[in-house]
Amino acid sequence: MTDVPPTLTPAIRTTMLPRDTNALGTIFGGVILSYIDLAGAIEARRVAVHRYVTVAMREVVFVAPVYVGDTVSFYAQVEKTGRTSITVRVTVDAERMREPNIVVRVTEAEVIYVAMNDDGRPTPIFPETAPPEHPTV
Repeated sequence: MTDVPPTLTPAIRTTMLPRDTNALGTIFGGVILSYIDLAGAIEARRVAVHRYVTVAMREVVFVAPVYVGDTVSFYAQVEKTGRTSITVRVTVDAERMREPNIVVRVTEAEVIYVAMNDDGRPTPIFPETAPPEHPTV
């Protein structure tokens, strides 16, 4: 079980469906990775509205399976903001459908995004201003 800080709300919360399963009947890891990418991008856009591209996803280790019917929450927090890049930590918890109030940490990842301009080139996240401070988690 995990402890989520009470002030942290998920960027995304969804219920896993049969269409999301792999050959073993658990949720396909690629589905979880896709949601991680979306949750991180949502958090990045809360900091500064840009078009972001994903540059890297680090340390994704699946420590518990996700099952059909589980409610999965994707929590995202900015860890670092650079000139054109932003790093977001995404943690993933699953509330078991068959065991209400049991929440299991599934995985977490550090995702790095780069802000892009209309020409597809990196652009400063905060033009001509200093980035706001983001506490390190």
